[in-house]
Amino acid sequence: MQSWSDTAVPSVPGQGPPLRLYDTADRQVRPVTPGATAKMYVCGITPYDATHLGHAATYLTFDLVNRIWLDAGHDVHYVQNVTDVDDPLFERAARDGEDWMVLGMRETALFREDMEALRVLPPRDYIGAVESVDEVVELVEKFVASGAAYVVDDAEYPDVYFRADATKQFGYESGYDRATMDHFFAERGGDPDRPGKQDPLDALVWRAQRPGEPSWPSPFGPGRPGWHIECAAIALNRIGSEADIQGGGSDLIFPHHEYSAAHAEAATGEQRFARHYVHTGMIGLDGEKMSKSRGNLVFVSKLRAEGVDPAAIRLGLLSGHYRTDRAWTDQVLSEAEARLTLWRKAAALESAPSVEDTVARLRQHLADDLDTPKAFDAIDGWSRRALEHRGPDTSAPAALATAIDALLGVPLR
Repeated sequence: MQSWSDTAVPSVPGQGPPLRLYDTADRQVRPVTPGATAKMYVCGITPYDATHLGHAATYLTFDLVNRIWLDAGHDVHYVQNVTDVDDPLFERAARDGEDWMVLGMRETALFREDMEALRVLPPRDYIGAVESVDEVVELVEKFVASGAAYVVDDAEYPDVYFRADATKQFGYESGYDRATMDHFFAERGGDPDRPGKQDPLDALVWRAQRPGEPSWPSPFGPGRPGWHIECAAIALNRIGSEADIQGGGSDLIFPHHEYSAAHAEAATGEQRFARHYVHTGMIGLDGEKMSKSRGNLVFVSKLRAEGVDPAAIRLGLLSGHYRTDRAWTDQVLSEAEARLTLWRKAAALESAPSVEDTVARLRQHLADDLDTPKAFDAIDGWSRRALEHRGPDTSAPAALATAIDALLGVPLR
């Protein structure tokens, strides 16, 4: 699948401290320790609707990680999927009377436009679920052969399920107890009451064809991939058995990330799929989580159409810490626009105070679990000093603009 256009990342003199991030599985902030090539898998969209601010906040978070790794001299192998065959897509297509493939292609194209406008660095591999069907079938065959998965005894719909106890370490990523797992499994796409399952928590890896649904051939009969197995297959076949980061929104911790990691671990025998499991907070509107069911989604494309500078959207979404649930309000946007104006005015000066300390603080705060609020404060302070007192360094405005472009993805010139 085609990704979006790349954005040039300028080089910044010097180097910041090593990146430290909160790991969901270990419940603490600890160092991220990639090799020469840093490997990251981030779950992509199900393209039944346009990119909302919750999506954007997640991808901006991992864009910061990408930029920090590049600044540290790493090659970055970033992989992202598109769940372009799934129930929400079929439901929206049926509601609107259009072909599900056309809907998916249109919304994926709009997502690419939004990411490019927000200057999110594109993944090296951008893979649709439809593209990965053969990989999923191969993985499911392996699971059935090893006993990690089984075919339900159902002559009409012989679905294939992955055993929740297929790996001894299952549950380590979320740390949830059984009651919490049961709750989220039922709430987030699971089917605990499906007859024929050995355990209500067993996860679908191959869905037998139903009337009116697309299907692909397999040894288990025609059907399509389950949700979690798609990400496991795509990740294993692009970055291998151990990723540095598996990332996404906090609503993916369970069941999606728990199972996709378990699938990868069952396939490879590894005890842990990713060295870090990193999750972003939810974006709300008027005190409520932004969601399709509530009808309160704010779309990036709509803000762009209204003339909002994508750089201001980026600043607004990054103004709060990435792990916190936070609200999008008119005030957040107006403060982001004012901040962008302040920074651009300072970057346009002919001379200013030295930026060496400010760039060092920017790097330090970002390396400390992506502390964007403190990083923004450091830049705000320099910008105000520069506008009030100017300074003797003629290279300072351009130097800070370069650092902000490279590390925060915000163009000031």
